[in-house]
Amino acid sequence: MYKASLILLSAIKGFQNKHSSQENSIYLAHLRSDNKPRPNIVFVLTDDQDVHLASLDYMPFVKKHFLDKGTYFNKHYCTTAVCCPSRVTLWTGKAAHNTNITDVNPPYGGYPKFVTQGFNEAYLPVWLQQAGYNTYYTGKLFNVHTVDNYDKPYAAGFTGSDFLLDPYTYNYLNSTFQHTGETPKSYEGEYVTDVLAQKAYSLLDEAVAADNPFFLTIAPIAPHANIQMNGSVLDDNHTFEFGSPVSAKRHEHLFKDEKVPRTTSFNPDKPSGANWVLELKQQNQTNVDYNDHFYRQRLRALQAVDEMVDGLFDRLEAHGILDNTYIIYSSDNGFHIGQHRLQPGKSCGYEEDINIPLIIRGPGVAANHTTDIVTTHTDLAPTFFDLLGIPQRDDFDGTAIPVTKAGIELAQERRREHVNVEYWGFAGGEGKYDHDVLHENNTYKAIRILGPGYNLYYSIWCNNEHELYDMDVDPSQMHNLLSKDHTISSTIANLPIHKVVARLDSLLFVLKSCKGITCQQPWKSLHPKGDVLTLEDALSARFDHFYVEQQRVEYNFCSNGYLVDAEGPMWEDHGSVFRDGLMWYEWV
Repeated sequence: MYKASLILLSAIKGFQNKHSSQENSIYLAHLRSDNKPRPNIVFVLTDDQDVHLASLDYMPFVKKHFLDKGTYFNKHYCTTAVCCPSRVTLWTGKAAHNTNITDVNPPYGGYPKFVTQGFNEAYLPVWLQQAGYNTYYTGKLFNVHTVDNYDKPYAAGFTGSDFLLDPYTYNYLNSTFQHTGETPKSYEGEYVTDVLAQKAYSLLDEAVAADNPFFLTIAPIAPHANIQMNGSVLDDNHTFEFGSPVSAKRHEHLFKDEKVPRTTSFNPDKPSGANWVLELKQQNQTNVDYNDHFYRQRLRALQAVDEMVDGLFDRLEAHGILDNTYIIYSSDNGFHIGQHRLQPGKSCGYEEDINIPLIIRGPGVAANHTTDIVTTHTDLAPTFFDLLGIPQRDDFDGTAIPVTKAGIELAQERRREHVNVEYWGFAGGEGKYDHDVLHENNTYKAIRILGPGYNLYYSIWCNNEHELYDMDVDPSQMHNLLSKDHTISSTIANLPIHKVVARLDSLLFVLKSCKGITCQQPWKSLHPKGDVLTLEDALSARFDHFYVEQQRVEYNFCSNGYLVDAEGPMWEDHGSVFRDGLMWYEWV
């Protein structure tokens, strides 16, 4: 065993110029080589769970079983900060501009759009079954997956399932589930996460009894807001009533003195952000008090999830499969409460909404380890493939996340450093002070990029306003360096801002319509010789003129969905610069 380990380490050292996921795969293959059964995956996917409001600090069983025993990826991001588009990206490995599922409801999103776009035959559970895995799911799948359309068609690719269905998905005390092949059943009066936990344990027992490798997803709604719906959005005259999350009775007394973290951006005296965010009024004390209550309800609602996690690990251990199972914890998107004067909600590109939990535990994964390599939900489907030894698909926009210590160490130097963030449509609040207000023109594109000497967020809204934040000096994103009111001379990476912005804008221009390998390696589209792989490389003075001449990202108009006519110039038609029939890289 010792000799084998030395050979393994030597192999890893010898592949220094390869992508870190290859080293990851070498080690994972080594773990599977001793005639062990193929590994399982259990995936816990919460709804709207934050990182920056410190929700994980209130989940002792998540700490015990995940954080203390696994690896925490603290720079993990969703790429579209709302439920359905984010989940479709997660299950397909494709950016939202490639799925064209950009909203929670029709015509731009929801389960009906997922089906008509052809993804019911081309997403993770279908691919896993083709690779010989049994697949199980309980909880929320997508928005507008309803008691009327759950069988039109059935969600494909599941060996066993027990789905939460609209219009009862977000009603903590009046849920409806639909078990494999059966008609929907109401659980009125029962607490939804407790119902879900029993269904999860039952599916786990079923998966183990089948004596076949499996992938089990458990998707509770906590800590999402409570919503009472009078019909789904497909029904005439439907109504929604938002309220704070609801906890189980046994948790109602907890956290009585907790408040939303009072960070610099919390309900600031001066407005911040851009577009409609910049116009928000400061919240009065009554509003702040309610938001603190909303925050406490989120923490309380997560306690039943935390207990479910503990029960899950007890059962994995009792079944004797814990050591051969990857267990993963994440959320579909983040959440804000009061930051930038925002009411409770998501849908923005700020750090609270896009930076989300990702914790992985399992064979070969370092225990009690934290890494800051950049990862996204676009990477999860490729990662699941990698963990299970399935060859990567050419049409993935993401790349497998390294989970071994060796792979992570290599990724610190070689993994891509950017997150492509995109959103279309409106932003809606979920608290009681603006639940009936839709903030229009919330369409934007952004880059979150981290590297040596820079830690940046750059965005362009559909009204063509720009934002740039230096997150090292302004982690709360309070000082937009591209605001017309910003008069202080600033530099980034010891360079004038306009030089850095020129590179960021060109990178975003490639990413806004990228597919496959171009999403993974966008700098190669700008510099096909391969001599530029990072922003640090691109900031070389020899490229100054090239970036001055590049087409800029701009919208033609604001649209509530992904419409090519609204998107403005595209890389495929207006990218790079040609001179005398030669591309720029042939000149430099």
